[in-house]
Amino acid sequence: MNHAKFFAAVRPSLFEDRLSSNQVNGVTAILAAWEAKPFDARWLAYMLATTYHETDNTMCAISENLSYSAAGLLVTFPKYFTAAQATAYARRPRCIANRAYASRMGNGNEVTGDGWRYRGRGLVQITGRDNYLKFGIADDPDKALDPAKAVEILFDGMINGRFTGKRLADYFSATVTDWVSARKIINGVDRAADVAGYAKTFAAALEAARS
Repeated sequence: MNHAKFFAAVRPSLFEDRLSSNQVNGVTAILAAWEAKPFDARWLAYMLATTYHETDNTMCAISENLSYSAAGLLVTFPKYFTAAQATAYARRPRCIANRAYASRMGNGNEVTGDGWRYRGRGLVQITGRDNYLKFGIADDPDKALDPAKAVEILFDGMINGRFTGKRLADYFSATVTDWVSARKIINGVDRAADVAGYAKTFAAALEAARS
């Protein structure tokens, strides 16, 4: 693959004509893992699109930003905060995580601190003790921020369906290409059309880079 052609194709369309060294390094790590053991280029495009969305375009493993305002909490976690609680918890990320993620996804209750300990991290924002256990890093959750481990989790989770039970082969095969429904691999249909658009752009760039 011609990496220069690939970056030339995605730079103006997805990165406002500017790529930082961190963005380049993040994308290169994903491309290198694919080049070492290639598979369907549509899968790779959707992985890149997922990373682009989940990392807020940084293309590097990040830790979830939980510094919500009261209004933001009521929009993002309406089941877990009343209006009064949202006011009390606003702009307190650790407390927000411990409440919002308490007693689910394998976490203990609010006072255990599991919500913060197992907050979203990585290229795909794995969340909850159960998900960290799946990838063998429950005892060291910050390992999800390690570049190599983050790529490993991305590939394993999306190829083998370890995030939601849905996998890339369900949406991209010899008979199916479903850019929109593939969002179910990660997070239901949240922002599915947006991620589909990113994926098509990455797919076109990959095709250009291999021509």
